[in-house]
This record gives sequence, structure tokens and C-alpha cells, in this order.
Amino acid sequence: MPEKSTDETPTHVLDQVVALTPAGEHRFRGRTHEAWANMVGPFGGTTAATMLNAVLQHPERHGDPLALTLNYAGPVADGEFLIEARPVRTNRSNQHWVLEMRQGDEVVTTATALTGLRRETWSETETGPPEVPAPEELPRASEDRGVRWIGNYDMRFVTGGWDDVAGDEGTTTSTTTMWIRDSPERGLDHLSLTALGDSFFPRSFLRLGRPVPAGTVTLSIYFMATSDELEAQGADFVLGSVHAHRFHGNYHDESARLWSRDGTLLAISNQLMYFKS
Repeated sequence: MPEKSTDETPTHVLDQVVALTPAGEHRFRGRTHEAWANMVGPFGGTTAATMLNAVLQHPERHGDPLALTLNYAGPVADGEFLIEARPVRTNRSNQHWVLEMRQGDEVVTTATALTGLRRETWSETETGPPEVPAPEELPRASEDRGVRWIGNYDMRFVTGGWDDVAGDEGTTTSTTTMWIRDSPERGLDHLSLTALGDSFFPRSFLRLGRPVPAGTVTLSIYFMATSDELEAQGADFVLGSVHAHRFHGNYHDESARLWSRDGTLLAISNQLMYFKS
């Protein structure tokens, strides 16, 4: 699926938030969107997708996205921002990028990205999806969670849902498994897949049985699917499963996998979160 170009008028709310305008060599200007508001600033998944879009729109881009790492240096304020995206090295098969998002004189987000050319080779997948009911067999989760960005997704929890963050006892496992897709529906591409990689609520909420102050410090997404595989996905649900390995010293990790309905591994997401309890 071709990525959105800057001369198109965005219609979907995701395309509106990631929309960028060229602002000089290696620079792009964008603006936050109220529909993607989080507890503090915008939803981090759309910040990641917007940073990736600066690479996708860059005239020197070589290949498709392979990996993206964001470091959330500070809160992104509502309003305009400037992204600088520079290719620091281009090899025969891959290209390395460094990015900064600025608001005024402050850097609010930094990132590195890797793009590359994919070639046919030996292929095998060792990690398959869990056995779960089809999304049509599950109810759509409530959007009443105190943040606006949730309303842009159709989430259907299999295990570890928001209802488990309703008591003070907490749970014995940090795993959440759910079906998810954009709402309104939108064909899957690298931008929407990036945002989906950050769509799970913090694991500390689940273990503690209540929301606590928390936020992503660093997020990495590895794109395992080709562009053709993403295009074949269409606007169908994606199955995601996430868990944490350790909660300690005000930080915990989160490791997620995203599959298509037919079991194709689309992406892997890892992040480190700050939490306070």
C-alpha cells in the first residue's frame, strides 16, 4: 500500500494527525490533533507514527521501514512542532536515520529509524499467535477510559481487559490479548501499524488493579511484514498480545507482538515505561 503523500488532503483522523508539511531541507512541520489526546499530551503511538512519516516523506528515503526507536524526552504540548529527519548513512540494502521533534527551543522527542530493501530469502516464523475467539465473537470494549485517543480504535479484549483494572487486588499476570483496528476503518500500513504498537494500556494498571501515573520513556517497533503483506491485511482486525517481564524501581518493560488474522507476524513492539505507585 503506498504511503500517504503530502499533497493529498487527509480524510482519516490518523492521516490528519501524522500529516506533515515540508519546512526546509530535512525538516517537516506538523501539528497535534485533539482527537488523539492522552493523559498528558498526545497519544505516544501517533507521535511515533508522525516521526516515521517524516522518513516516509523524505525525498532521500531508501527502502521500507524496518525499525523505529523513539525516546520521549519530554511532554509534547498541544500545537505545532518541527521534525528534522536526516539520513546519516545509506548502504546498498539499508539506510540509517536520526530524527528530532522540537517545540520552540526544546527537543521533546528523539528517534532513530532503519529503512531497507527486502529480498526473497529463506523464511520461517517461530512465534505464532495464541488461540483466541474471532473478533466478531467478542464485544467492543468501552471507550470510557478518561482519554480521547481510545475512541479511534475498535478494541476487543480476549484476556487482560480494562474490566480487570477495576479493583484494588490487581492480577497475577500482566498479559493482555486483544483484537484491534482503526475506527473508522482504515487500511493497514506502516503508519497505522506503528500507532498500534503503542495501543496497550500500561501493564502496571493491570497488575495493580488500578490506573497509576505512567508514561512511555522509550519505544521500539520492529516491522516484520512487507508492504505487500500489510496491504493484504486491508482494514481487518490485528491481534495483539503484550506482557511485562519486571516491575522495579519506578520502571517496567512491555513486550508486544501483532499478528494478522491469518497468523502472519506483522510487528514486534518493546518499550520501557515509568510508573508511580
